[in-house]
Amino acid sequence: MSQNNDKTVSPEQQDQILFMMLVQQHQQIALMGLGEQENPTTGKKEKDLKAVKYAIDTLTMLEKFTSGNLSREMSGYLTETLKSLRLKYVDASKA
Repeated sequence: MSQNNDKTVSPEQQDQILFMMLVQQHQQIALMGLGEQENPTTGKKEKDLKAVKYAIDTLTMLEKFTSGNLSREMSGYLTETLKSLRLKYVDASKA
């Protein structure tokens, strides 16, 4: 049974939601690798800087390939997420 909703999501809004979810997934990978969040599989906070680098590299590639094709909000969201993760990665690498 499908539910009728008065609030329909446009294809553009759906794409923005999916884009944000993709960025958030990689952000979560990085935060787990930094030991800031529990790994849901192990239930432990573990450091894995290779996973952090992978997540940052993937988001950097996404930024490169979507350049000029994102709304200001989506571009800013990706840029700020990357900036934050890069700073955390540098700090963790020095520790």
